Amino acid sequence: MTTGNEKSPDYTVSSPSSDTNEIHNRLGASSTTDKAKLQNGMEHSEKLENLASSTALDEAPRTGLVHRFMDSFKRADGQRAGFDDNDLESGTRSFISESHLKKSMKSRHVVMMTLGTGIGTGLLVANASGLHASGPAPLVLAYGLVSFVTYFMIQAAGEMAVTYPTLPGNFNSYMSLFVSKPFGFATVWLFLLQWLTVLPLELITSSLTIKYWNDKINSDVFVVIFYVFLLFIHFFGVQAYGETEFIFNSCKILMIAGFIIFSIVVNCGGAGHDGYIGGKYWHDPGAFTSHTNIGRFKGICFILVTAYFSYGGTELYVLSVNEQENPRKSTPQAAKQSIYRIVVIYLLTMILIGFNVPHDNDQLMGSHGSATHASPYVLAASIHGVRIVPHFINAVILISVISVANSSLYASPRLLCSLAQQGYAPKFLTYIDRQGRPLTALATCSLFGVIGFAAASNQEEQVFTWLAAIAGLSELFTWSGIMLSHVRFRQAMKVQGRDLNELGYKAVSGVWGSVYGVFFNILVFFAQFWVALAPPGSKPTALSFFESYLAFPIFFTFYFGYMLWNKDFTFLIPLESIDLDFHRRVYDPEFIRQEREEKKIKLKNSSIWTRMYYFWC
Repeated sequence: MTTGNEKSPDYTVSSPSSDTNEIHNRLGASSTTDKAKLQNGMEHSEKLENLASSTALDEAPRTGLVHRFMDSFKRADGQRAGFDDNDLESGTRSFISESHLKKSMKSRHVVMMTLGTGIGTGLLVANASGLHASGPAPLVLAYGLVSFVTYFMIQAAGEMAVTYPTLPGNFNSYMSLFVSKPFGFATVWLFLLQWLTVLPLELITSSLTIKYWNDKINSDVFVVIFYVFLLFIHFFGVQAYGETEFIFNSCKILMIAGFIIFSIVVNCGGAGHDGYIGGKYWHDPGAFTSHTNIGRFKGICFILVTAYFSYGGTELYVLSVNEQENPRKSTPQAAKQSIYRIVVIYLLTMILIGFNVPHDNDQLMGSHGSATHASPYVLAASIHGVRIVPHFINAVILISVISVANSSLYASPRLLCSLAQQGYAPKFLTYIDRQGRPLTALATCSLFGVIGFAAASNQEEQVFTWLAAIAGLSELFTWSGIMLSHVRFRQAMKVQGRDLNELGYKAVSGVWGSVYGVFFNILVFFAQFWVALAPPGSKPTALSFFESYLAFPIFFTFYFGYMLWNKDFTFLIPLESIDLDFHRRVYDPEFIRQEREEKKIKLKNSSIWTRMYYFWC
């Protein structure tokens, strides 16, 4: 019996029911004989379950700490060994998610992931080569252009994450459902390859960061320490990852806030020995490294992919939707707050670096003028005679680098597990243990960290460049896939006569934001091809071309390889054939409207501080 005070659920999930009458209807068991057979079968199943339960009760309880730890690595209860009926490629079935990923992510974890995840090598280290090759003006302009696409991608991913919260693979499955299976296969494998290379990339970066303090100790010593530390975190489960990332990201956010204040003080002459700096470095050595218009435009194009690499990881909050306690609350909140990350953490810090670090400084990566290369954030303090602050900044940069490596060990196993669930990878990788760890996928991805031991090689920076080449351009494919899927999703909703009010969250930028994002990304592909053929400040070589464009041939190898192997030459799935109900959570429009009205009334009667918090957060 229900009372008038109880609220009905705000959504329904498109999935098979376990109700007996529903089973009769699905199997067509209309005759008495069929029903009797079905009932006997169910009774037999119940007997087997009771036998299994009694056997489990007869076993001695394993309550010891060591026993509980060992048992946690066993397959999750109820998880099936095979996923033959969960094939995303068919696009015709709906089922209850059996991901068994542990729901330990809270809203604070997701919000901090959106603000801080990805603040690592791209933003703190790799932009040094862009500043050296192009100058401060292209640095700011390129980051500004990419920031629009970043916001549109976050909005598109947020809308679809709330609509399909139990979809195996999350945004990695969108392309197979809404675009085509070959496109989805190629995009997701390239995205996986990106995160597999990020782990050794960040380990190498950590050794480069430590060289600021000590370049005598073998770099592999530090790689071993950080590698074991990361494995320790992830073999303790998603809760350990969530808490460590919350701490790491808090440190990064505090460092960025402190850096902004410090940079303004240094620029105004309040610290250091150079007095008032102002816009001095924009005039001497200049805002651009090139003195021709075409060279300046090429400088902007050169930094675009570095900007995508820096913003990389922003989409990871969607990957955690299966492990969020309330995705309808945390996902839109994270999408809304991401604009602060874009404006403050990226754009403002790029402007300040351009004002405080000259592009001809010989300690910038790519200058080849110094034995040790430091982050522009460190140079913004050290070249002006400030002694202690650079060490604090470098320490937080080290934390940031380890944080991104931590994220890579979170993302890549889940990606590999989702690929296996979709039939795109071996099925043994679907193994998830009782603590929600994709165990076999985690062990497989951990092996790629061994590449990080190249840190002790004389070709350390060369390895860094090649790994970054894969990671940077693959973000373009992934983001384009997310936004193209969003456009196709909205088109399919319109063609099939579905109501948009059934969505739990609608992108603020609408469908046109995704259209702009896809169009801009296509232009960036052409621009990057041009830069790869004729890099600024150096002669074109085959080596420099593949360093800038390596991900492109890899993508099309996956794309056409899938087509030929599976004889599937679908370019775009027809809009009327897209299965919109596959794992879709249909929200009650009336419930959402009532909830919105209640929130308006509550805010109207709340304090000014509460209303300000709701507006900004």
